[in-house]
Amino acid sequence: MEVKINKEIRNYTESMFFGLSMRQFFFAIAACGVAIVLYFALKPVFGLETLSWVCILGAAPFAAMGFITYHGMTAEQFALVWLRSEFIEPKEIKFEANNIYYEASKSYIEKQEKEDKKNDQNA
Repeated sequence: MEVKINKEIRNYTESMFFGLSMRQFFFAIAACGVAIVLYFALKPVFGLETLSWVCILGAAPFAAMGFITYHGMTAEQFALVWLRSEFIEPKEIKFEANNIYYEASKSYIEKQEKEDKKNDQNA
């Protein structure tokens, strides 16, 4: 008798239905449902070959959401991170230098410049 143990415990997923996790099973059913709905809705409009491609393309995102992970994130988590990085947070980060010494001595510098102008005009 052999018991398989994952090297990384966080990678463990429990098989619920037909060797799929609950998440994978739900999205597989959703993909099949979308394909069936598209088939019956578009059957009078398209021929069989075009209709088969439409069903495949309609079901593919749902199937991908159940099975694909990226950097340990599910599809929903990845979509939220992508939306946040592309639309919510600014893409361009601007650096503005802040010279504290200049800010503190600005009034003194302006005063000296005014005195220099007066001296130049008087000379």
